Amino acid sequence: MALPAPSPAPRRALGTRLQLGDEAAARIRELILDGRVRPGERLRLERLALEFGVSVTPVREALKSLRSEGFVVLEPRRGFVVAPLSKRDVQDLFWVQAGIAAELAARATPRIGPEGLGRLDALHRELERADAARRLDLMEEHNHRFHREINLAADSAKLAWSLGTAARYVPRGLYGRLPHWPGVAMRDHERILAALRDGDAGTVAERMRDHVVRVGELLVAHLERRGMWRPAE
Repeated sequence: MALPAPSPAPRRALGTRLQLGDEAAARIRELILDGRVRPGERLRLERLALEFGVSVTPVREALKSLRSEGFVVLEPRRGFVVAPLSKRDVQDLFWVQAGIAAELAARATPRIGPEGLGRLDALHRELERADAARRLDLMEEHNHRFHREINLAADSAKLAWSLGTAARYVPRGLYGRLPHWPGVAMRDHERILAALRDGDAGTVAERMRDHVVRVGELLVAHLERRGMWRPAE
């Protein structure tokens, strides 16, 4: 099935009133974790509000939320600035996700069944088609659905909630900007699928953990290329 060609889309304004603060926070996290704003850089409310198409109020609320998460700090006479972000910080974000995702994958292994495996196979084929069409937006969507299918099969709501909480710090739209991510995602998904078909929970967990950590290393390399850190860091 041929995929539709992407159409250019204007920068969209944020969503409903209740979502404004959360969506603004997600946008700012993406700017930070993509290296487009650097540690120590001042975040001007008016400029961000103009870019996001909202008033300064949800942007201010977003920055307060990000301050509690450690992404920004409030400095006297400067306002909100991007907090220091080390390689270890980025790696830690993914190591937390890797541990939880591995446990969920292990729990899913005896529960997923033929129907679940069939859905994962279909999602993996969609991922391959999106890659062939160079549709990174669709790749990210199918990647998200692939992992969600495994997490739901684990039937561990609180653990899945914990993973969602950890994963929200790394915006989904970021993965498509990482060189080599499409190839890594497809190869790793194939290996995870093979272990799921074999019913080998230990191998599934190991491969899922390695997969998430590997994606974290891709982000570290991406930020290094952008000059985020000095050589000594």
